[in-house]
Amino acid sequence: MSMEDYDFLFKIVLIGNAGVGKTCLVRRFTQGLFPPGQGATIGVDFMIKTVEINGEKVKLQIWDTAGQERFRSITQSYYRSANALILTYDITCEESFRCLPEWLREIEQYASNKVITVLVGNKIDLADRREVSQQRAAEFSKAQDMYYLETSAKESDNVEKLFLDLACRLISEARQNTLVNNVSSPLPGEGKSISYLTCCNFN
Repeated sequence: MSMEDYDFLFKIVLIGNAGVGKTCLVRRFTQGLFPPGQGATIGVDFMIKTVEINGEKVKLQIWDTAGQERFRSITQSYYRSANALILTYDITCEESFRCLPEWLREIEQYASNKVITVLVGNKIDLADRREVSQQRAAEFSKAQDMYYLETSAKESDNVEKLFLDLACRLISEARQNTLVNNVSSPLPGEGKSISYLTCCNFN
């Protein structure tokens, strides 16, 4: 893909404990699929999707990282070049929420100080099994100055909103010269382009 084929290129990395649904979020957004019985990610997986926002083509490189401790040395190397990090937990798993401060320490240690971090509570389709309240997560995200959203990869709730709002924010940051909009060589996995005409508030 040449420079002329897109206006912006951003790298988004999903992090969080194993089993919180990172791969399912990526697959739902890039392929429109919810993979049943999805196994654990080994190391790092990678997908691309190009979206159109207000007439501009935005290429998103989305990196899905393994949550297991034994892969941390591999996944940490992807933090530094990330434009955005999606820190994901499972609303039905208290342990995945309690581990968030540890993930934030990794972000502080390995990521750029200009990276945008988003907190995502996944699996809201399992609300009857909720262990982490929305209020508690919202208070945590506010204290950490992070945008917060709850999603369901299974039902596709807020998944598109998550990535497209994030793309809007990244464009805004790039225009303010706070992010470097790098151009890379062609990569496999180009997803279907979609159009997103209005940028939502992303504070």
